[in-house]
Amino acid sequence: MNTYKIPVSALVVVHTLDLQVLLLERADRPGFWQSVTGSQNEGETLAETAVRELHEETGLEAVRYPLTDWHKQNQFEIYQRWRHRYAPGVTQNTEHVFSLLVPEPRPITLSPREHLRYEWLGWRAAADKAFSWSNAEAIRELPQRLAVETH
Repeated sequence: MNTYKIPVSALVVVHTLDLQVLLLERADRPGFWQSVTGSQNEGETLAETAVRELHEETGLEAVRYPLTDWHKQNQFEIYQRWRHRYAPGVTQNTEHVFSLLVPEPRPITLSPREHLRYEWLGWRAAADKAFSWSNAEAIRELPQRLAVETH
């Protein structure tokens, strides 16, 4: 059985209509804040990965809210500190971006082994706080994407 992570992941930006964005602080790297993210499991579609990660990391049931596949991919180098989770020689990850629209900031049930705390922030503050460039970029795209989706 393959114990290595697949270098394909889903990033899910959870937000409200007024652009409050959920950020989670990593347990294995305090001070590193991010949206919901996680690697694809063998045999999963990208949407299934997004739904599973949402539930694992926040307790949110994606079927209750609009989940949008942005059909956007980011390629990035896997941080050295996390490369041991991937097969030898794997250095790049392909991230697929999704968003989840919730009616208002919700209480979140964290997975303690993954995250220490959560915050709901305005989109600008959230983009500034996100440690990953691709996460920050997705958050900065929210106003434009939301305008297109809601009109």
